[in-house]
Amino acid sequence: MFRRLLRVVLTVAMVASASLAVTVTTAGTARADGCYTWNRTLSQGASGEDVRQLQIRVSGYPGYGNVLAIDGEYGPATAAAVTRFQEAYGLSADGIAGPETFNQIYALQDDDCTPVHFTYPELNTCNSDWSGGAVSAAAARENALINMWKLEALRHALGDSPINVSSAFRSYSCNSAVGGASDSRHLYGAAVDLVGSHSFCTLALQARYHGFNGILGPGYPGHDDHTHVDTRASRYWSAPTCGI
Repeated sequence: MFRRLLRVVLTVAMVASASLAVTVTTAGTARADGCYTWNRTLSQGASGEDVRQLQIRVSGYPGYGNVLAIDGEYGPATAAAVTRFQEAYGLSADGIAGPETFNQIYALQDDDCTPVHFTYPELNTCNSDWSGGAVSAAAARENALINMWKLEALRHALGDSPINVSSAFRSYSCNSAVGGASDSRHLYGAAVDLVGSHSFCTLALQARYHGFNGILGPGYPGHDDHTHVDTRASRYWSAPTCGI
């Protein structure tokens, strides 16, 4: 808890410093991090694992109706996502990921690479080892991590008010027990059911901007008491009560 509070304080301090243009990040250095440390500035044309790690962190900023590919290639879509991330946190918005951007990411993540407001246990409502689903445990866990960063972006866009998860990864047995669809994205670790301080329609409408091409909410059968978001191959949005 102390470490999370410290990270929040650091985030506020960095945003304030950026507006005064006197922060250490302008000197061209970024601190090391317990999760992952970037060792070079990244821009269009770069490729590699460091680009892929960056894409995971900015996957919640692809723009309306879009999904950012996590492919390790720094193209125009990644540059645009980085720009939106920078704008969201009051940084210099140039689409280039350097020390200022990396320090903001470091302030937003815990040492297991999850964003500070979400955890692996929250995204696993079935069994702790992530097994028994439609993909390997490692794949389900990574899908959940990507969704956590999208949720962090959604949360920030909604004023940093809490968003609660009522269901996420499920094994086949858990999915069957709750009456889930046989092809549910929950089986892949790629779906999250949301409740919380915001209306379900607010969650569904805002999710359109944060990389979720599956959105089901009020008015869709069985979804009047939560908003479902997921990552899937093609867009399917349906929340008739909300105008989607």
